[in-house]
Amino acid sequence: MIIVHHLNNSRSQRVIWLLEELGLDYEVKRYERDAKTMLAPAALRAVHPLGKSPVITDGDNTIAETGAIVEYVIETYGAGRLIPASGTPERLRYNYWMHYAEGSAMPPLVMKLIFGAIPKSPALPFFMKPVAKALMGGVIKSYLDPQIASHVQFWAAALDKSAYFAGDELTGADIMMSFPVEAAAVRGSLPPVLKGYLSGLQGRPAYQRALERGGPYQLMGG
Repeated sequence: MIIVHHLNNSRSQRVIWLLEELGLDYEVKRYERDAKTMLAPAALRAVHPLGKSPVITDGDNTIAETGAIVEYVIETYGAGRLIPASGTPERLRYNYWMHYAEGSAMPPLVMKLIFGAIPKSPALPFFMKPVAKALMGGVIKSYLDPQIASHVQFWAAALDKSAYFAGDELTGADIMMSFPVEAAAVRGSLPPVLKGYLSGLQGRPAYQRALERGGPYQLMGG
């Protein structure tokens, strides 16, 4: 049986959603972030050396990284579901969005989260906080916000052409892209096509079941 080593408020929520979409049996083993540092506990290192989530175990196989997990589960248990047919234009789009989600979309969103948190850090001397706020705010306004806006426009243009990122049916690419779209929604407004898309994903029965299995979920980009 697949075991999802699930860290609260993390990318592993997508893995649970995928398993629910496919109707697979699985077990959730929970880990909680440190209340002060928000880092994963050391216990996760017993599963994977980096101590990161998501990670799954399936018999003798241990798979980390969301994209690798999604590909493994779909290829091993999907029976053709949630992936376009090989050799089609939709399959090419699927491959692109699967890798784009973490490779290109998430970095500026995570950077904005980190840069926004630095001036609030209790480790920062109080007299440095105004300087840090000005510096970090300048980077966010002049670089990160325009980058994120460009990505959001790119997503909207893709969804103007089809209901989902790889075509007219939900695929693993949408499960991957759900996280950056949700993160962008938290950090700013979305155009109508993306709002409708995200609402549709979050309204799916499998998505709702995943929330029940994964527990309370507050997006934080970690």
